[in-house]
Amino acid sequence: MYRERPAGVAGATLWTSSAPGAARTTRVLPDGCMDLLWSSRAGLLVAGPDRTAQVSVSGPGERWVGLRLPPGVGPAVFGVPADELRDSRVPLAALWGDRAVADLVEQAAADAESVLPALAAGRLRAAGGPDRVAARVAATAAAGAGVAAIAADVGLDPRALHRRCRRLFGYGPKTLARILRMRRALALARAGTPLAEVAATCGYADQAHFSRDVRALAGVPPTAVLSA
Repeated sequence: MYRERPAGVAGATLWTSSAPGAARTTRVLPDGCMDLLWSSRAGLLVAGPDRTAQVSVSGPGERWVGLRLPPGVGPAVFGVPADELRDSRVPLAALWGDRAVADLVEQAAADAESVLPALAAGRLRAAGGPDRVAARVAATAAAGAGVAAIAADVGLDPRALHRRCRRLFGYGPKTLARILRMRRALALARAGTPLAEVAATCGYADQAHFSRDVRALAGVPPTAVLSA
């Protein structure tokens, strides 16, 4: 069972998932985000930004609570560049130390849905908020702008933009734009838009190009993603 709702902090989403019966396998698509996670089995974890889909296995009875931070916000919360956590899941204690995290694990076990947003909000305040260009880069990339246009919009040269994006999102602006385009396309398809129209609307050369790109990022074709 999976549910999500606004978290009330920095545009983040709070989600919960449980596997009350048998073990469950979930395909997690790349989305440009980083997550603060609590698992009833593994404790507090950080999910870095993914370049391709990750397959997550929940054991019988395992419960998850996650705070999905908007693209570019994670580094301000976790205190490390996003590319250091790319394609990885690491214990929070590996970043902050066992002593700093010990009490947080107990608090999260008691009420993770309150603890995770409060923890992120406090870390953001201490860091002075997210990087000032993160949301703008993400929005411009999601709109389909090229690297030169994104760089001009935020006042950076392309090389400086690439370095900034690696720190903020875990990868360069081209990869970010590609991932965000896939997310937009799949959202349109789930809303009932025919796949050929989805491809044209989102700037793919044709439906075959859309299918190839989804398969490369998700590991399965669009029809499999949409039926999951």
